[in-house]
Amino acid sequence: MINILLQKIAKIVPSLNLKLKQAGMKDTPEYFVKKTLIATGYMGGGVILFLFLVLAKLGFALQVLMIAPVILIIMFFYLLKIPDFKIIKKQKEISSEIVFAGRFMIIELESGVPLYDAFKNVSKNYETIGKYFSDITTKIDLGTQMEDTLNETVEFTPSADFRKILWQIINSQKTGADISQALKTVIEQITKEQMIEIQGYGKKLNPLAMFFMIIAVILPSIGITMLIVLSTFLELTLGLPVLLVIAGLLGFMQFMFVAIIKSSRPAVDL
Repeated sequence: MINILLQKIAKIVPSLNLKLKQAGMKDTPEYFVKKTLIATGYMGGGVILFLFLVLAKLGFALQVLMIAPVILIIMFFYLLKIPDFKIIKKQKEISSEIVFAGRFMIIELESGVPLYDAFKNVSKNYETIGKYFSDITTKIDLGTQMEDTLNETVEFTPSADFRKILWQIINSQKTGADISQALKTVIEQITKEQMIEIQGYGKKLNPLAMFFMIIAVILPSIGITMLIVLSTFLELTLGLPVLLVIAGLLGFMQFMFVAIIKSSRPAVDL
């Protein structure tokens, strides 16, 4: 019964099995959902308990209990996004190495190094992309055809740029074309795309920084000052729990702004 329920929940997330493999997670979809439910119970329960202890003194204990299911649902669906977050992280790590690894491979091939040995040398010199090439050479050593291994890697890699490189290698092998020349074309295209990303980030950064200063710095400072002044005239008591909640909200808001700015930065190192 429980396994059937886990399977139904796993079907909520499209392509969960593929996402887990692209994220480098060895869990099955059902086991991942099970772990997510357990984590939701612990983390969601902790958040609800914290809110209950803080807001109970203000007379909002019943309201906390009423929104508890909403908090658990939000926490559950947030934790279901863990593979997506890991995929994004892997994409950025690959993007920071893809151009250099591609150029390294071109130099190796033009120097007369066989393709298999070029894969091995890339795996030794680049941390993130090297893991994929290390898996490729390991499978080849175990008897798998290189084309089959490359096709499998194309399916499970989270990076579109890395897929382009692998596709070029596969197509060049099939047609007998010069792999190094095909890779040069792809690397040039990827480099241009990364330059466009950097230019777009530069245009986006100034408005984001200004928005951060207004919403996360200026308005909270003015708002807290006005709240203190109004509490004096209206004889309102601002206890420690209220100040802690306000401080927590402000801290969370500033953290979100910093996270947005950081996440929008292209993972490029040209």
